Amino acid sequence: MMSSRKRKASSSEEPVCALCGRADVDPNVCGHTFFASGIHVHEFCLMFANTISEARPAWVGPESLPVAVVRRAVRQANQKQCFVCGERGAAITCAESGCERSFHLPCAMDGECVTHFFGPRSSYCWEHRPSQESREAPAEGTNCLICLEPVGDSLSYHTMVCPACAHCWFHRGCIQQQALNAGAWCFRCPSCQDILMFLAEMFLMGDPYPTQKTTMGGK
Repeated sequence: MMSSRKRKASSSEEPVCALCGRADVDPNVCGHTFFASGIHVHEFCLMFANTISEARPAWVGPESLPVAVVRRAVRQANQKQCFVCGERGAAITCAESGCERSFHLPCAMDGECVTHFFGPRSSYCWEHRPSQESREAPAEGTNCLICLEPVGDSLSYHTMVCPACAHCWFHRGCIQQQALNAGAWCFRCPSCQDILMFLAEMFLMGDPYPTQKTTMGGK
């Protein structure tokens, strides 16, 4: 599933992340950038790096890691190619046993990957990601309840439905933005206002991203 879309070089003068190779990314996706002994790295890129997630307790923030551990993560990532953009520096590998697909965190959406920011931190490629149960397709002319644009004719990575009322359809990007605006623990179905089923399903599907207020460290 190699994408023809390559990562664009940053047009800013900011130093790029040693893992994803980018500076101009949404901080809600990649977290703060912090600097240690000549290395600039995004908080979440490092948090999900294979060597990091396997070696550190969940409560230890990436900014507290020894420089040697960060350098090891960068070296390992440089040996892996992102299956989405084709470039090296892919720090994240699918958690499915036997799957060797790796990707950059900013490439996850383009590659239709799912990353769990809450609970046991894990990431999945397009083939092994969790998906919503099969449901009836949205009725013709159904619009996203958030942006009011068409949602398409089927359930997909980019088109989702509320698990509680089963008739509120929305785009993945729209519901992620709503979660960021409302707060990761305080958002609900835009239609039926369900919280419990809706929140549990959105977390399983990889939504929402954590907000700046819920993340650790960095600058």
